[in-house]
Amino acid sequence: MAGFRSLARQVRDPRCDLALRRYSLRKCLERFAPYGHRATWDHLCARAGFDPEDRSVDPVRLVAALDELEEARAVWLAYEREFAKRRRREKHDGLRRPGSVDDWHRLTWGGFGVAWCDDPRVHPREPLAEVLRRLIAALEREPGTVCPVCRGERLVWRHDLDHEPSAGPVCADCGILVPRPVLTPGALADSRRVRQLVSA
Repeated sequence: MAGFRSLARQVRDPRCDLALRRYSLRKCLERFAPYGHRATWDHLCARAGFDPEDRSVDPVRLVAALDELEEARAVWLAYEREFAKRRRREKHDGLRRPGSVDDWHRLTWGGFGVAWCDDPRVHPREPLAEVLRRLIAALEREPGTVCPVCRGERLVWRHDLDHEPSAGPVCADCGILVPRPVLTPGALADSRRVRQLVSA
């Protein structure tokens, strides 16, 4: 099974058939897809300027989409390295019980669904790397009351998400499932009340 880097080489290789280059970009999303596979694909297509169903994409656009994905992956891998170092230090110091950020991180190891978007057509418009930087910054500071990506205040509790956890606060503005550790208990409670009002 090919890894992310070998798939990325195929996307860039002008000797490869165009269909293989497009397929390789899609396969990259099996290794790293911050919004989930379908929403990340929709995002990359929109940002690079080609239709998600286009089978003969301009190679320059394919590479532009790959460039954005690789930059975001570099941001996430750097965070994972720092996370692993921190956990080693904590274990060395006797802190064996992981915190809520650690529980969340376990569900997103490798970068899949870091900023899960249940509706593949609703996702942040900013570059993926910027979205991940904002999310990481929120994980490293005290919890807040708004979406860490778009600063949206409309957080709605949703059930039956196609992700783990299968329920949680979703930003009504940018569409991400907001990690619970970045929100205060009050903000979480408010999002649950909004869900109850919407479903009433």
